[in-house]
Amino acid sequence: MSHRQTGNVNFRSKIIAWDKLPAWREAVRATGKRLVVTNGCFDILHLGHVTYLENARNFGDALLIGVNSDAAVRGLKGAGRPVNSETDRQSVLAALQSVDGVCVFTDTAATKFLAAAQPDIYVKGGDYTLETLNQDERRAVESAGGKIVLVPFVPGKSTTGLLEKISRL
Repeated sequence: MSHRQTGNVNFRSKIIAWDKLPAWREAVRATGKRLVVTNGCFDILHLGHVTYLENARNFGDALLIGVNSDAAVRGLKGAGRPVNSETDRQSVLAALQSVDGVCVFTDTAATKFLAAAQPDIYVKGGDYTLETLNQDERRAVESAGGKIVLVPFVPGKSTTGLLEKISRL
């Protein structure tokens, strides 16, 4: 049985340079799609991540991920992190079917990223509440008319836990 190629797959086309983000957002808006946005380090991709991203994507029509830069990850997680470079992390995320766009941002807080992304729906992990969420990030989303949704994490699945397990080998 022969397989017919129906179109090329190219994850690189989902990687959005910071200066191209506003135009990308406008193009999504022009299609009438509801944009879901989330962000994080996504250092070593695992089941918890892909489950979370699939859940996030299902709140709308397109999913954009903001990825913390290498310097921001070091600031958030400490020396020795990230394990994978921002280029590698954004590429692996872009290859996921649930993901429509990936953009690296340099700040530890996502406020400027969210202001540029203008999500219809902003998804954060269940370790946050509306009160513990960065309030500048919350204002950036809500002032642009976006809604915030908190999604539970998959229990026992984390990059930190995975790194601890590896260190015991």
